[in-house]
Amino acid sequence: MRDPLLPIAALPRPAPPRAGPAPLRRAGPPDPALAACLPPQDWIALRCLPWRRMGGAVLVLAAGPGCTAAARERLGRCFGTVRFCPVGEGALRAALTATCGSALVRRAESRVAPQESCRTLAYDRLPARSLAVAAALASGLAVAPLGVLAGLIALIALSMALSTGLKLAALVVGTTGARFGKRADALRAGDPAEGREPARIAGTEAAAPDILPVISLIVPLFAERAVAAHLLRRLEALDYPRDRLDLCLVLESDDATTRAALDAATLPDWAQIVAVPRGTLRTKPRALNYALDFTRGSIVGIYDAEDAPEPDQLMRVARDFARHGRGTACLQGRLDYYNARQNWLSRCFTLEYAAWFRVLLPGLVRMGLVIPLGGTTLFLRRHAIEAVGGWDAHNVTEDADLGIRLARHGFRTAMLDSTTFEEANARPWPWVRQRSRWLKGYAQTWALHSRRPAALGRDLGPGAAAALQILLLGTLVQALLAPVLWLAWPALRLSGAAEGHPVLAVVLPATLAVSVAALAVDLAVQVTGALGSGRRWLAPWALTLPLYFPLATLAAWKAAIELVGRPFFWDKTAHGFARQDPVTPPIRAARHRDAAGSNRPG
Repeated sequence: MRDPLLPIAALPRPAPPRAGPAPLRRAGPPDPALAACLPPQDWIALRCLPWRRMGGAVLVLAAGPGCTAAARERLGRCFGTVRFCPVGEGALRAALTATCGSALVRRAESRVAPQESCRTLAYDRLPARSLAVAAALASGLAVAPLGVLAGLIALIALSMALSTGLKLAALVVGTTGARFGKRADALRAGDPAEGREPARIAGTEAAAPDILPVISLIVPLFAERAVAAHLLRRLEALDYPRDRLDLCLVLESDDATTRAALDAATLPDWAQIVAVPRGTLRTKPRALNYALDFTRGSIVGIYDAEDAPEPDQLMRVARDFARHGRGTACLQGRLDYYNARQNWLSRCFTLEYAAWFRVLLPGLVRMGLVIPLGGTTLFLRRHAIEAVGGWDAHNVTEDADLGIRLARHGFRTAMLDSTTFEEANARPWPWVRQRSRWLKGYAQTWALHSRRPAALGRDLGPGAAAALQILLLGTLVQALLAPVLWLAWPALRLSGAAEGHPVLAVVLPATLAVSVAALAVDLAVQVTGALGSGRRWLAPWALTLPLYFPLATLAAWKAAIELVGRPFFWDKTAHGFARQDPVTPPIRAARHRDAAGSNRPG
């Protein structure tokens, strides 16, 4: 049942959980040696677990009335005579956790190959290297301060120039190239030579087809007191056949807060709760890896706790995966905020997301470049996410890393014409904490994929590899070194210290020109994103974003300090503080055209 396109009626509903069947209570504790016959993920796939030997036979727990014929044959080869004890899905998960929990946790924490995981980076050398860089800068400033400042300002200017050029290209391609891109997509979708699947799902406006893929939705939760009930109501609003839907709510085994919230809610019969045992770290990607084996869909989607997806989103996912080939392994949906009007910070955050998801990402995809994925509204073909080893449990921006690994393994990502609404972080310090985690993950991802530059160039192509450096390294350089530009540049100009210095005489005017161009392009991208989102009232607030971006510098330095001392620390974002908290996202009858030229519900 891992990758089928079955008639809806053929999919059985999961049996309700039943705890402690009488035969199991009489059998006594499990025999771990029996479970060691196969890897734990195989028992999850087979939906059964050997428990104990009883009277010359092995007692096997099975979800439902029994295992499939193939599973029975495999069990017979392992144990000979077997007796089945039917249990509920919840009881089987509890037994698997009790028997194989340690092995499943180790697998979740090391699922990605060592050479592709940031857990193998030389973190122990970072303190010494950081001190060496600081000492070199201090020595340089003592000996030749103007030369060092000129070099730092030139580095920032170069980074800004490259980033601005990439943004401008994405803006132009995402707007003027939309018509040609859509036609090319349509031609490719119907080209048998491309090896694409037939587009059996014509569109979401039509009646639901008889055949749809099973979609598993994984929602990692941690310390979510306020949003659990809202989340369930929003997911209930999704327009997708329930027999084709598999909801997996993932929480840490010791998270009493979320457990209490879920116990107080009414779970639909297409939902399951997976508790992740304690391990050596606590991160979202570790939880995703652990839960992946417990899901059954051929498509795996990721949502966050505060998400409010558009009701027809999953129908669009099914349609787009049917239209694209198997080489398209991932669909990235748009993200937006439902509390944009809460305060100035939420307005700026909404503008930033509008620029990223409605202008820059569509443009980068159209140019054939690699995109850092978002952590939610992300839909993956199961065969692809399993082929790349799942998520890197040690990367605190696992989504950005996953987008790059998928591309390096030859898979494609496409944008999904659907929006999920989230809660914007509208308080300054929580915003800094969240952004510091993102930037720390960017640093981990850049260091991992750049330690073998030649291999990166071969995997992605020279152009895509260079663009990735601009995206990741450029973001870090500008955020970390921005104070040099803010303080040193005006000080040098006003004091006259730069006069007569041959390098500064060129660098300072060039930096001013690059800064003006960068502000102009940023403004154009942000206004285009605001208009594409249907929120024209946001556009004037783009003029205030130069006051917003300094927060990223504070976050970058927090990230740099944590990277040295706490590289795998996951700074959790708290939810439930938004003033607007809709059950379903605001979908209007009118349709707007986004920056890439595609129609969407407004």
